[in-house]
Amino acid sequence: MSTTIKTLKVRVKDKHKPVLERMVFEANQVWNAANEITAEYSYMPIPGVGYIRNNFTAYDLQKLLKGIKSEQGFIVHSTTVQEVIAVHAKSRKQFKTDKLRWRVSDGSRRSLGWVPFKKGAAEWESGQVYFAGHYFKVWDSYGLSQYDLRSGSFSQDTRGR
Repeated sequence: MSTTIKTLKVRVKDKHKPVLERMVFEANQVWNAANEITAEYSYMPIPGVGYIRNNFTAYDLQKLLKGIKSEQGFIVHSTTVQEVIAVHAKSRKQFKTDKLRWRVSDGSRRSLGWVPFKKGAAEWESGQVYFAGHYFKVWDSYGLSQYDLRSGSFSQDTRGR
């Protein structure tokens, strides 16, 4: 039996918007913390030598931001924190820069909501998606009960849905 991978796009019902907005805010805070660390410590002054450039990998950032979930009281899953840090490191490498654009949660120039998750963090239970201790009802046009959820993300469209 061969494994077929499908990318499915389903819409979460609007009543879950407050919880998802909080998760989006927390994902943005993790991104900004990783951005602050890489921007501040990318060049270290060495007396008599000059500056030495530090390249932070996703693994290094995960060690530095290990306790951010418990310190800040975040409700997002720990794999979400890991995935945000991994995407941040990948983007820094892709664009060859130490500081990326800040993710803004409010205002006219806010970033669209994005909450990534890894395999095992989100599960399909009794007609709903269970993620980070919350059940999310979705418009199920695919019959999601027949699929295994792997990595993915909750993403917001331009209308805030």
